[in-house]
Amino acid sequence: MQLHVYIDATAYMPIDPKLAPLGVTVQRIALGVMFLAHSVWLKLIVFTLPGTAQYFASMGLPNWLAYVVFIMEAIGGMMLVLGVQTRWVAVLLIPVLLGATWAHSGNGWMFSYENGGWEYPAYLTLLAISQFLLGDGRYSLSPSKALAPTLNGGP
Repeated sequence: MQLHVYIDATAYMPIDPKLAPLGVTVQRIALGVMFLAHSVWLKLIVFTLPGTAQYFASMGLPNWLAYVVFIMEAIGGMMLVLGVQTRWVAVLLIPVLLGATWAHSGNGWMFSYENGGWEYPAYLTLLAISQFLLGDGRYSLSPSKALAPTLNGGP
């Protein structure tokens, strides 16, 4: 029995310049909604801000850092949903996500493990990096200031 493999050169599907900005928008909004859910719902309503501060302190972090993280996540999430300086908001939220990855690192890999593993925050870190690289997408209230011309394909 012989196996024949045919590669159709026309089957390659390059990035569609009309749909790609919409995909970037969907990613931006999803990332923003996640930050809003983790700040307003989880930290403010479920755990309360004092409870979140106590959790931060239990990990050896200053308790006031919980309030900074809450503000960054809530404001950053709203800015991502609305498309306000998306690139720069995403890059400013990367340290928060790296901190969350560190906070969950002792719980194993899977986020479904008790107290949540590090896979989900690590994935979100990569999404924030991706958002920084991709930019705003469509329907942005205040598009990001451009990267240096050499990074944007300029001279």
